[in-house]
Amino acid sequence: MAEERAVEPPLLVFLEPLVEGEALPSASRTAPAGRAAPGSAVRCLPARAQEEEAGEEEPLLKRSGVTSPRSGRKGRLSSSSDRESLLSSAGHGGHEELNVILDDIEFADIIHRAEQAIDGGVFPERISQGSSGSYFVKDPKAKIIGVFKPKSEEPYGHLNPKWTKYFHKVCCPCCFGRGCLVPNQGYLSEAGAYLVDEKLGLGVVPKTKVVWLVSETFNYSAIDRAKSRGKKYALEKVPKVGRKFHRIGLPPKVGSFQLFVDGYKEADYWLRRFETEPLPENIRKQLQAQFERLVILDYVIRNTDRGNDNWLIRYESQQDYTEESEKSSDGPVSKEWTDKEPIIKIAAIDNGLAFPFKHPDEWRAYPFLWAWLPQAKVPFSEETRELILPRISDMNFVQDLCEDLYELFKTDKGFDKATFEKQMSVMRGQILNLTQALKDEKSPIQLVQMPKVVVERSRSGSQGRIVHLSNAFTQTFHCRKPFFSSW
Repeated sequence: MAEERAVEPPLLVFLEPLVEGEALPSASRTAPAGRAAPGSAVRCLPARAQEEEAGEEEPLLKRSGVTSPRSGRKGRLSSSSDRESLLSSAGHGGHEELNVILDDIEFADIIHRAEQAIDGGVFPERISQGSSGSYFVKDPKAKIIGVFKPKSEEPYGHLNPKWTKYFHKVCCPCCFGRGCLVPNQGYLSEAGAYLVDEKLGLGVVPKTKVVWLVSETFNYSAIDRAKSRGKKYALEKVPKVGRKFHRIGLPPKVGSFQLFVDGYKEADYWLRRFETEPLPENIRKQLQAQFERLVILDYVIRNTDRGNDNWLIRYESQQDYTEESEKSSDGPVSKEWTDKEPIIKIAAIDNGLAFPFKHPDEWRAYPFLWAWLPQAKVPFSEETRELILPRISDMNFVQDLCEDLYELFKTDKGFDKATFEKQMSVMRGQILNLTQALKDEKSPIQLVQMPKVVVERSRSGSQGRIVHLSNAFTQTFHCRKPFFSSW
């Protein structure tokens, strides 16, 4: 009797993220093609076993009435389940392929849950407040997990569902828009504000990234909805024709996705309450430190839309902990709750009207409304100076920040490099003023009163009141003022 040939066991390969320039392991070269996330296990067969398995999958002599899987995929979709599966996979516009987030697994999981919720009929809900189309995005359990702001539904977008901006455009076209901002770039401004916040270590902007989503509750044109219905009808009635469409459902929308923050209220609510109920000294210092970080963020990105209604405060006092403990248990309050320290946090939301390509110098000045608060009269603390000064004093750090913003902004279809360079010139001027203010121990109100500066790349033959900072950049003072200085 012939000796049986030993069968090599299948090999499990644990995929690790490849370092740039590193060779691919020999075992993974033979792995079957397909998408595999880093850290997942893939069944890898030896070459001989792969040949045997391939031979079993596609026999040379087929039985009558049996269709191979490959020929079935190439043939016509005969069953209704096949049509429904194709409709469901194509009807979402391919957002799963567009949202490839490899550097943040936690955020990628949140986006995946949002897509699952939309697939399951839990659609985003439009926010009634504001002058643009923004939506509360939910998970499959209908819990709000983020705020999505599509590019096409921004305040000056062509699909903005709010009528206020439409009447503004029709009745007063000469004052429509903000002449210092790039139109329809609000979603990049939102993501850019988080990037600046992260680079400076401020921690006041909720995580925000650019994603693609599609939902029936978004504001689409009548043509897009009619095309979607027509393609679905063609797929159901003539599957052979419907399969040739690139997309079946509504087109996906690009926009900013910001994580939802729980327990926060508008700053105006808490500021009025703190006037009648003064904070303890240690909590007041925490609020001041958080406020200074908000000031630094707004000043660096030159936010043109910062009132006391679009930044949030979360305050949990000792009394709140005690009341919550009493509600959760009928017995006496545990020591774990009574020992909890009160906390106060600030969240800077609504950063979509920032990164201007010039200082406001036409009709409105777009001032920072926090400059009228009593906290703005207090000089920057030593803690804030130690956190920010070492970073913004380094020109290499500032250049890295500009390059990171370039990688983000260039993804927009209407990106213009010359305009982007003007935006960075304004930001570099803001950073220059901030550096000097922190060194001189000035207050936020003194910071906003400093002369406006633009730091541009040096050009040969440039004239005017220019102070040479180095061989690479020049400093120009912006002297033109808007018509309304306090609006």
